[in-house]
Amino acid sequence: MALNDIHTPVLLERCIELLAPALTAPGAVLVDATLGMAGHAEAFLQRFPDLTLVGLDRDLDALAIARERLAPFGDRVHLVHTVYDGIIEALADLEITEVQGVLFDLGVSSLQIDRVERGFSYSKDAPLDMRMDNTSELTAEVILATYSEPDLRRIFQDYGEEKLAARYAKAIVAARDATPFVRSAQLVDVITAATPVVVQRMGHPAKRVFQALRIEVNQELSVLERAIPAAMDAIAIGGRIVVMAYQSLEDRIVKRALAAASGSTAPAGLPVELPEHRPVFTLLVRGAELVSDDEKAENPRATPVRLRAAERLRRA
Repeated sequence: MALNDIHTPVLLERCIELLAPALTAPGAVLVDATLGMAGHAEAFLQRFPDLTLVGLDRDLDALAIARERLAPFGDRVHLVHTVYDGIIEALADLEITEVQGVLFDLGVSSLQIDRVERGFSYSKDAPLDMRMDNTSELTAEVILATYSEPDLRRIFQDYGEEKLAARYAKAIVAARDATPFVRSAQLVDVITAATPVVVQRMGHPAKRVFQALRIEVNQELSVLERAIPAAMDAIAIGGRIVVMAYQSLEDRIVKRALAAASGSTAPAGLPVELPEHRPVFTLLVRGAELVSDDEKAENPRATPVRLRAAERLRRA
Protein backbone atom coordinates (compact mmCIF):
# COMPACT_ATOMS: atom_id res chain seq x y z
CA MET A 1 0.00 0.00 0.00
CA ALA A 2 1.27 3.47 -0.86
CA LEU A 3 2.42 5.55 2.09
CA ASN A 4 0.01 8.31 1.13
CA ASP A 5 -2.82 5.84 1.66
CA ILE A 6 -1.77 4.85 5.20
CA HIS A 7 -0.49 8.17 6.51
CA THR A 8 -2.30 11.49 6.20
CA PRO A 9 -0.14 14.35 7.51
CA VAL A 10 -2.02 16.47 10.05
CA LEU A 11 -2.70 20.13 9.18
CA LEU A 12 -0.24 19.90 6.29
CA GLU A 13 -1.34 23.01 4.39
CA ARG A 14 -1.51 25.08 7.56
CA CYS A 15 2.01 24.01 8.56
CA ILE A 16 3.30 24.96 5.11
CA GLU A 17 1.51 28.32 5.30
CA LEU A 18 3.03 29.14 8.68
CA LEU A 19 6.58 28.05 7.87
CA ALA A 20 6.73 29.27 4.25
CA PRO A 21 7.89 32.87 4.95
CA ALA A 22 10.98 31.51 6.69
CA LEU A 23 11.71 28.67 4.27
CA THR A 24 12.01 30.88 1.17
CA ALA A 25 15.31 32.26 2.51
CA PRO A 26 18.42 31.15 0.54
CA GLY A 27 19.94 28.01 2.07
CA ALA A 28 16.96 27.47 4.37
CA VAL A 29 17.03 24.48 6.70
CA LEU A 30 13.92 22.85 8.18
CA VAL A 31 14.14 20.44 11.10
CA ASP A 32 11.32 17.91 11.18
CA ALA A 33 11.83 16.89 14.79
CA THR A 34 9.23 14.11 14.63
CA LEU A 35 9.86 12.71 11.16
CA GLY A 36 7.65 9.63 11.34
CA MET A 37 6.81 8.32 7.88
CA ALA A 38 7.90 11.66 6.36
CA GLY A 39 4.52 12.87 5.11
CA HIS A 40 5.18 16.45 6.17
CA ALA A 41 8.85 16.26 5.18
CA GLU A 42 8.13 15.08 1.64
CA ALA A 43 5.60 17.87 1.08
CA PHE A 44 8.03 20.55 2.27
CA LEU A 45 10.83 19.25 0.06
CA GLN A 46 8.48 19.29 -2.92
CA ARG A 47 7.18 22.80 -2.26
CA PHE A 48 10.59 24.37 -1.53
CA PRO A 49 13.15 23.15 -4.12
CA ASP A 50 16.15 24.73 -2.36
CA LEU A 51 15.22 23.52 1.12
CA THR A 52 17.49 21.28 3.19
CA LEU A 53 15.68 19.00 5.60
CA VAL A 54 16.99 17.48 8.82
CA GLY A 55 14.70 14.69 10.00
CA LEU A 56 14.86 13.37 13.56
CA ASP A 57 13.17 10.25 14.90
CA ARG A 58 13.77 7.74 17.68
CA ASP A 59 11.91 5.00 15.78
CA LEU A 60 14.19 2.96 13.52
CA ASP A 61 11.22 1.55 11.58
CA ALA A 62 10.01 5.08 10.81
CA LEU A 63 13.50 6.16 9.74
CA ALA A 64 13.74 3.22 7.34
CA ILE A 65 10.44 4.18 5.71
CA ALA A 66 11.39 7.86 5.60
CA ARG A 67 14.79 7.09 4.08
CA GLU A 68 13.13 5.22 1.21
CA ARG A 69 10.42 7.84 0.74
CA LEU A 70 12.84 10.78 0.70
CA ALA A 71 15.56 9.11 -1.39
CA PRO A 72 14.61 11.12 -4.54
CA PHE A 73 15.68 14.32 -2.76
CA GLY A 74 19.27 13.14 -2.42
CA ASP A 75 21.67 15.23 -0.38
CA ARG A 76 18.96 17.73 0.55
CA VAL A 77 17.94 15.27 3.29
CA HIS A 78 19.77 14.36 6.49
CA LEU A 79 18.15 11.75 8.75
CA VAL A 80 19.23 11.27 12.36
CA HIS A 81 18.30 8.54 14.83
CA THR A 82 17.70 10.53 18.01
CA VAL A 83 15.04 11.66 20.44
CA TYR A 84 14.04 15.23 19.61
CA ASP A 85 15.72 16.75 22.64
CA GLY A 86 18.94 15.83 20.81
CA ILE A 87 18.31 18.51 18.18
CA ILE A 88 21.32 20.67 19.08
CA GLU A 89 23.73 17.71 18.96
CA ALA A 90 22.23 16.51 15.67
CA LEU A 91 22.68 19.94 14.06
CA ALA A 92 26.21 20.27 15.43
CA ASP A 93 27.17 16.91 13.90
CA LEU A 94 25.90 18.25 10.55
CA GLU A 95 27.78 21.54 11.09
CA ILE A 96 24.51 23.50 10.93
CA THR A 97 24.60 26.52 13.25
CA GLU A 98 21.02 27.75 12.86
CA VAL A 99 17.81 26.79 11.06
CA GLN A 100 14.90 28.64 9.51
CA GLY A 101 12.15 26.29 10.60
CA VAL A 102 11.31 23.58 13.14
CA LEU A 103 8.25 21.33 13.03
CA PHE A 104 7.02 19.11 15.87
CA ASP A 105 4.12 16.67 15.33
CA LEU A 106 3.96 15.13 18.80
CA GLY A 107 2.38 11.95 20.14
CA VAL A 108 2.21 8.45 18.72
CA SER A 109 2.70 8.10 14.98
CA SER A 110 0.33 6.25 12.67
CA LEU A 111 3.05 3.66 12.14
CA GLN A 112 3.28 2.93 15.87
CA ILE A 113 -0.48 2.77 16.36
CA ASP A 114 -1.12 0.54 13.36
CA ARG A 115 1.58 -2.03 14.13
CA VAL A 116 -0.22 -4.11 16.72
CA GLU A 117 2.96 -5.77 17.99
CA ARG A 118 4.22 -2.42 19.31
CA GLY A 119 1.55 -2.59 22.04
CA PHE A 120 0.32 1.02 21.93
CA SER A 121 -3.36 0.21 21.51
CA TYR A 122 -5.69 -0.93 24.29
CA SER A 123 -8.16 -2.22 21.69
CA LYS A 124 -5.92 -5.02 20.34
CA ASP A 125 -4.04 -7.68 22.30
CA ALA A 126 -0.26 -7.37 21.97
CA PRO A 127 2.94 -7.57 24.01
CA LEU A 128 3.20 -4.79 26.60
CA ASP A 129 5.98 -2.92 24.83
CA MET A 130 5.04 0.73 23.95
CA ARG A 131 8.61 1.76 23.07
CA MET A 132 8.97 4.37 20.34
CA ASP A 133 12.64 3.37 20.14
CA ASN A 134 12.98 -0.39 20.26
CA THR A 135 16.65 -0.07 21.21
CA SER A 136 15.72 1.32 24.63
CA GLU A 137 15.30 -0.99 27.64
CA LEU A 138 12.22 0.27 29.48
CA THR A 139 8.91 -1.27 28.38
CA ALA A 140 5.37 -1.18 29.74
CA GLU A 141 5.87 -4.78 30.88
CA VAL A 142 8.88 -3.75 32.99
CA ILE A 143 6.93 -0.87 34.55
CA LEU A 144 3.97 -3.08 35.46
CA ALA A 145 6.29 -5.70 36.94
CA THR A 146 8.62 -3.47 38.96
CA TYR A 147 6.99 -0.14 39.85
CA SER A 148 5.56 0.18 43.33
CA GLU A 149 1.88 0.87 43.89
CA PRO A 150 2.56 4.56 44.76
CA ASP A 151 4.67 4.97 41.60
CA LEU A 152 2.00 3.41 39.42
CA ARG A 153 -0.59 5.69 41.02
CA ARG A 154 1.65 8.70 40.37
CA ILE A 155 2.14 8.05 36.66
CA PHE A 156 -1.57 7.28 36.14
CA GLN A 157 -2.45 10.56 37.88
CA ASP A 158 0.28 12.75 36.39
CA TYR A 159 0.49 11.37 32.85
CA GLY A 160 -3.01 9.97 32.36
CA GLU A 161 -4.94 12.47 34.49
CA GLU A 162 -6.80 9.37 35.66
CA LYS A 163 -9.27 9.89 38.53
CA LEU A 164 -9.23 6.18 39.41
CA ALA A 165 -5.41 6.02 39.53
CA ALA A 166 -5.26 4.67 43.08
CA ARG A 167 -7.85 1.98 42.38
CA TYR A 168 -6.07 0.85 39.21
CA ALA A 169 -2.61 0.81 40.82
CA LYS A 170 -3.90 -1.34 43.67
CA ALA A 171 -5.63 -3.76 41.28
CA ILE A 172 -2.51 -4.11 39.13
CA VAL A 173 -0.23 -4.87 42.07
CA ALA A 174 -2.69 -7.46 43.40
CA ALA A 175 -3.05 -9.11 40.00
CA ARG A 176 0.67 -9.28 39.17
CA ASP A 177 1.36 -11.28 42.33
CA ALA A 178 -0.62 -14.11 40.76
CA THR A 179 0.23 -13.65 37.07
CA PRO A 180 2.85 -11.32 35.54
CA PHE A 181 1.57 -8.86 32.96
CA VAL A 182 2.93 -9.67 29.49
CA ARG A 183 -0.01 -8.89 27.18
CA SER A 184 -2.15 -5.79 26.81
CA ALA A 185 -5.38 -7.80 27.06
CA GLN A 186 -4.41 -8.86 30.59
CA LEU A 187 -4.05 -5.24 31.64
CA VAL A 188 -7.30 -4.23 29.98
CA ASP A 189 -9.15 -7.03 31.80
CA VAL A 190 -7.80 -5.96 35.21
CA ILE A 191 -8.60 -2.29 34.59
CA THR A 192 -12.09 -3.08 33.32
CA ALA A 193 -12.83 -5.28 36.34
CA ALA A 194 -11.73 -2.46 38.67
CA THR A 195 -13.90 0.14 36.92
CA PRO A 196 -17.46 0.89 38.06
CA VAL A 197 -20.02 0.15 35.36
CA VAL A 198 -21.20 3.76 35.26
CA VAL A 199 -17.64 4.90 34.49
CA GLN A 200 -17.25 2.27 31.76
CA ARG A 201 -20.17 3.85 29.92
CA MET A 202 -18.17 7.12 29.63
CA GLY A 203 -15.44 5.61 27.43
CA HIS A 204 -12.85 2.85 27.42
CA PRO A 205 -11.52 2.56 30.99
CA ALA A 206 -7.98 1.68 29.86
CA LYS A 207 -7.42 4.73 27.64
CA ARG A 208 -5.74 6.97 30.22
CA VAL A 209 -3.70 4.18 31.79
CA PHE A 210 -2.26 3.24 28.39
CA GLN A 211 -1.46 6.91 27.70
CA ALA A 212 0.31 7.17 31.06
CA LEU A 213 2.36 4.02 30.48
CA ARG A 214 3.37 5.17 27.00
CA ILE A 215 4.50 8.56 28.31
CA GLU A 216 6.51 6.92 31.11
CA VAL A 217 8.12 4.36 28.80
CA ASN A 218 9.26 7.05 26.37
CA GLN A 219 9.79 9.88 28.91
CA GLU A 220 7.78 12.05 26.53
CA LEU A 221 7.08 15.01 28.78
CA SER A 222 10.58 15.42 30.22
CA VAL A 223 12.02 15.09 26.71
CA LEU A 224 9.58 17.71 25.42
CA GLU A 225 10.46 20.13 28.22
CA ARG A 226 14.07 20.02 27.00
CA ALA A 227 13.33 19.84 23.30
CA ILE A 228 11.19 22.95 22.79
CA PRO A 229 13.71 25.43 24.30
CA ALA A 230 16.57 23.65 22.48
CA ALA A 231 14.73 23.91 19.15
CA MET A 232 13.95 27.58 19.75
CA ASP A 233 17.63 28.27 20.47
CA ALA A 234 18.51 26.84 17.05
CA ILE A 235 16.13 29.10 15.13
CA ALA A 236 17.58 32.05 13.18
CA ILE A 237 16.10 35.54 13.31
CA GLY A 238 13.00 35.41 11.13
CA GLY A 239 12.83 31.65 11.56
CA ARG A 240 9.68 29.91 12.77
CA ILE A 241 8.56 26.99 14.92
CA VAL A 242 5.29 25.07 14.58
CA VAL A 243 4.20 22.53 17.19
CA MET A 244 1.21 20.20 17.08
CA ALA A 245 0.23 18.56 20.37
CA TYR A 246 -2.47 15.95 20.90
CA GLN A 247 -3.08 16.03 24.64
CA SER A 248 -3.22 18.73 27.27
CA LEU A 249 -0.02 17.78 29.09
CA GLU A 250 2.08 18.27 25.94
CA ASP A 251 0.26 21.42 24.94
CA ARG A 252 0.80 22.95 28.39
CA ILE A 253 4.58 22.54 28.04
CA VAL A 254 4.56 24.09 24.56
CA LYS A 255 2.33 26.95 25.66
CA ARG A 256 4.59 27.82 28.60
CA ALA A 257 7.77 27.79 26.51
CA LEU A 258 6.32 29.98 23.75
CA ALA A 259 4.70 32.36 26.24
CA ALA A 260 7.98 32.84 28.10
CA ALA A 261 9.86 33.63 24.90
CA SER A 262 7.20 35.97 23.53
CA GLY A 263 6.75 38.09 26.66
CA SER A 264 8.65 41.13 27.83
CA THR A 265 11.15 40.57 30.63
CA ALA A 266 11.04 44.20 31.77
CA PRO A 267 10.60 44.56 35.55
CA ALA A 268 7.17 45.75 36.68
CA GLY A 269 6.96 49.52 36.88
CA LEU A 270 9.84 50.21 34.49
CA PRO A 271 8.77 53.36 32.57
CA VAL A 272 10.55 52.38 29.33
CA GLU A 273 11.15 48.90 27.95
CA LEU A 274 14.84 48.50 27.21
CA PRO A 275 15.90 46.59 24.07
CA GLU A 276 17.21 43.65 26.12
CA HIS A 277 13.75 43.20 27.67
CA ARG A 278 11.84 42.97 24.42
CA PRO A 279 10.30 39.64 23.41
CA VAL A 280 12.59 37.19 21.63
CA PHE A 281 9.71 35.52 19.75
CA THR A 282 6.27 36.61 18.61
CA LEU A 283 3.28 34.27 18.52
CA LEU A 284 1.82 33.58 15.07
CA VAL A 285 -1.55 32.18 16.16
CA ARG A 286 -3.87 33.26 18.92
CA GLY A 287 -4.03 30.54 21.55
CA ALA A 288 -4.07 26.99 20.22
CA GLU A 289 -5.44 26.46 16.73
CA LEU A 290 -7.74 23.47 16.20
CA VAL A 291 -8.47 21.45 13.08
CA SER A 292 -11.49 22.17 10.93
CA ASP A 293 -14.50 19.87 10.78
CA ASP A 294 -13.51 18.94 7.22
CA GLU A 295 -10.07 17.75 8.33
CA LYS A 296 -11.57 15.85 11.26
CA ALA A 297 -13.82 14.00 8.81
CA GLU A 298 -10.91 13.28 6.46
CA ASN A 299 -8.39 12.36 9.16
CA PRO A 300 -10.04 11.46 12.51
CA ARG A 301 -6.67 11.11 14.25
CA ALA A 302 -6.22 14.87 13.81
CA THR A 303 -9.27 15.63 15.97
CA PRO A 304 -7.51 16.42 19.29
CA VAL A 305 -4.61 18.41 17.79
CA ARG A 306 -3.67 21.83 19.16
CA LEU A 307 -1.32 23.86 16.95
CA ARG A 308 0.92 26.67 18.19
CA ALA A 309 3.51 28.68 16.25
CA ALA A 310 6.02 31.47 16.79
CA GLU A 311 8.67 33.50 14.93
CA ARG A 312 12.04 34.65 16.25
CA LEU A 313 12.36 38.45 16.42
CA ARG A 314 15.84 38.79 17.85
CA ARG A 315 18.64 36.98 19.64
CA ALA A 316 18.45 37.07 23.42
